Amino acid sequence: MYTLSNIGTHTVSGTYALDVHRTAAGIASISSDQSLSLLDPSRLRAGPFVRLLTGHGNVSSLRVYDWGSSVVCTAGENGSVGVWDLRAGSKVAQFAASQKPILSLACNSATNTIAVGTELQDHTASVLLWDVRSTPTSRAQYDEVHSDDVTSLTFHPSEPAYLMSGSTDGLVNVYDTRIADEDEVILQTFNHNASIHHAAFLTDTHVLALSHDEQCALYDMADDNPSGDAAQHFGDLRQGLGCQYVANVSPKADGTGVILGAGAQENSQQGFELVFLTKGESAWAFDRSSSVGLPGAHGEEIVRAFCFIDEDQVVITAGEDGSVKAWRPSS
Repeated sequence: MYTLSNIGTHTVSGTYALDVHRTAAGIASISSDQSLSLLDPSRLRAGPFVRLLTGHGNVSSLRVYDWGSSVVCTAGENGSVGVWDLRAGSKVAQFAASQKPILSLACNSATNTIAVGTELQDHTASVLLWDVRSTPTSRAQYDEVHSDDVTSLTFHPSEPAYLMSGSTDGLVNVYDTRIADEDEVILQTFNHNASIHHAAFLTDTHVLALSHDEQCALYDMADDNPSGDAAQHFGDLRQGLGCQYVANVSPKADGTGVILGAGAQENSQQGFELVFLTKGESAWAFDRSSSVGLPGAHGEEIVRAFCFIDEDQVVITAGEDGSVKAWRPSS
């Protein structure tokens, strides 16, 4: 493992920094004061040069819609979705996407689609698709695909019509959104048998599922496996990685694997580690030798999210201490 040093911090007292994503204009961040901010990663201490109030009641999700144009989407408790142009510092659109609170969000600019996943209310949890060209228009609504909160959504890395969802019902579903009939829209279902925290595409066919109790497994869409069982189990990552929680997963853009953020916030264990999961000759495995450590991390508070600025060798983290931090190798 090699370690990074904290080179900059922006803190808003009394809040949680909930998520961070990189855009061409800078780092987009949402926090529990219901704000969306744009930060310069090289000058975090200066604070945001764009700050917008999201108007979602409680903001739950942030995703990048168009990286190059720095357009992002947010969603939250009141069922609304906001589309924001961070370069202009303005709202492009805000619309009521759901009558239920939104817990998860995914964007695909290639098809002009925003997908939202909702909380279970009135015995229904839904996945809804919206076309956001000019005036946002509803494309599809799936009410029978999950029996509990929809906590994770992501589009396939190379097939823009494929969408994956994860739920606290323990299921991970892959859909072909070109199919109109809800009874036929699911291509595959994987049964993780534990409440899904994150589900991510590692490659075009490999799927990683991580539960809220840190159970991790890999599934293969190429397998003819109607039972939906895992192709490879990693067990409880708190034991396997020696951590107290796993904050998030970030697939590598080149399809070579995924980086997991494993943290600890108690006493002498305070820190955060970025661990690479990669495919070997016969199986996927964690490469601890190339792990990156962030000593101290966010102190006694949990790290919620992280992202990378690869060309500058910078890692950005967001934590429940209200801070967004930048980290770089010591010179």
